[in-house]
Amino acid sequence: MEIKPEFTDTTAVATFGAGCFWCVEAIFQDLKGVYSVESGYMGGDTQDPTYKEVCSGTTGHAEVCRIIYDPRIVTFKDLLEVFWQTHDPTTLNRQGNDVGTQYRSAIFYYSEEQKKEAEYYKQEIDKAGAYPDPIVTTLEKASTYYPAEDYHQNYFNQNGEQPYCAFVIKPKVDKFKKVFSSRLKQ
Repeated sequence: MEIKPEFTDTTAVATFGAGCFWCVEAIFQDLKGVYSVESGYMGGDTQDPTYKEVCSGTTGHAEVCRIIYDPRIVTFKDLLEVFWQTHDPTTLNRQGNDVGTQYRSAIFYYSEEQKKEAEYYKQEIDKAGAYPDPIVTTLEKASTYYPAEDYHQNYFNQNGEQPYCAFVIKPKVDKFKKVFSSRLKQ
């Protein structure tokens, strides 16, 4: 299915980098109002990058998830709330044992409105002292998005018993479902 990133009256797009895209995808695909979550790459200079190239840390791309959603059901602010609470935005180019610029915490904005909302939320969280360290999340203008290889799509749901999924992704998903239980799809 071709996902059209253009804004319409009933859909919008958000793209986040928050470490391994398998973790991000597993969380956002369960939210009410989210039509699709696709793992991919954004923010670098290499055209049509492969997973191996992105993992080398030389392409400038981040592992991201592109989220197509209905803003009448789930707002960009709602998505930001989930984003901030489901990863550590204070570790530079790192989430857990995943290290490198490809794992950076990043919000790729598609409009000035998204940029302003993300900047505001970031400043408010920092001012509130929600984290012991400063937030290092970057705000980057959305650039060309490249879908990841097919085997990365819906990864957690298809490979939940693999060690990385069981020990890294599942605890994040379980915590997310507990905290955001009222916002989950049935």
